[in-house]
Amino acid sequence: MSNESYKTAMISGGSRGLGRNTAVNLARRGVDILFTYHSHAAEAQSLVREAEAMGRKAAAFPLDAGNIRLFDRFVDDVRNTLRSWGRERFDYLVNNAGTSLHKPFDQTTEAEFDQIVNVHFKGVYFLTQKLLPLIRDGGRIVNISSGLARFSMPGTSAYGAAKGAIEVFTRYLAKELGPRGITANVVAPGAIQTDFSGGIVRDNPEINKRVAEMTALGRAGVPDDVGPIIAALLSDDNRWVNGQRIEVSGGMSL
Repeated sequence: MSNESYKTAMISGGSRGLGRNTAVNLARRGVDILFTYHSHAAEAQSLVREAEAMGRKAAAFPLDAGNIRLFDRFVDDVRNTLRSWGRERFDYLVNNAGTSLHKPFDQTTEAEFDQIVNVHFKGVYFLTQKLLPLIRDGGRIVNISSGLARFSMPGTSAYGAAKGAIEVFTRYLAKELGPRGITANVVAPGAIQTDFSGGIVRDNPEINKRVAEMTALGRAGVPDDVGPIIAALLSDDNRWVNGQRIEVSGGMSL
């Protein structure tokens, strides 16, 4: 079996939260892992060790996912790592890296807006474009959106709008990359108990209770509710799912 026979995933924002959970679930399925992290090097290295303990290859890359000027060098680093593994391409791209902003619309500054758009939309658009030559024909792309692109909660207009843009962009990816056999889908989590947004859903009992009351299944989500479905969506079992938005929220705001 050649090294090209092994599946490889690239996950942005893979060191913590949903990205890490996705990486672990893919590693359990026999997928080798490439991932980016922003500032948490210790967590990144612990994920590398965890994947390697499962017999998988893993590599971490520092990257500010909102700074397009860094992308060319990053892509070169990814290409070199793949070649060191005896590969030319990877199979799965998960655009997961993200930051949060909780600000009323009338108080959101242009700089805050730009940061959200750069990370959640512009960065995803151009990182995908730069990585496209390294994605194998027949590969898969999953972009991470949010329930906030479907329902509205005050104070999240910039974030929700950027996620809405990602959902439209994903449908265009599915259409334009179809000739290469590459699928593109959206996974839209609801409120999840991670350290995202300063851990507000996990650590603030009032917010956690409010989320639970809004959710048909009666609790806030945890990373293990989301990572497995991303991993499953990338598998051959779901090869005919394309251009779709799959919300993984336990039934929030139904």
